[in-house]
Amino acid sequence: MSELKDYYQLITLPKITDSRGNLTFIEGNEHVPFEIKRVYYTYDIPSGAERGGHAHKELFQFLIPISGSFDVILDNGNEKTTVFLNKPDIGLLIKPGIWREINNFSAGSVVMVLASDFFYESDYIRDYEEFKSSRK
Repeated sequence: MSELKDYYQLITLPKITDSRGNLTFIEGNEHVPFEIKRVYYTYDIPSGAERGGHAHKELFQFLIPISGSFDVILDNGNEKTTVFLNKPDIGLLIKPGIWREINNFSAGSVVMVLASDFFYESDYIRDYEEFKSSRK
């Protein structure tokens, strides 16, 4: 089994600072290591809510805190780590084969996700025990 650190990476994105405000951009295969095929975002997240709670077999995801902050709990079946995201120019690359949960959302949080492929339910592992069994 690979080490947990092999499944994720914090990536600092380009930031253009201007007196009118900052601008950050993302180019697929340049700032993230995949062609971006899908973008989605979550918002109006109720206090105490959790998102995620699954793993992907082949999908790469890049999470960006567009607004607010949140925790991403990453788990390889043996060890866990929590990554705190709160800057819109720093995103979290999550590679396939890792369980993720997102919680501790601040008020007004917006989580944008860039994905390496279209939505396929067959790519999801939604049962934690099934995930742990698949890791052995």
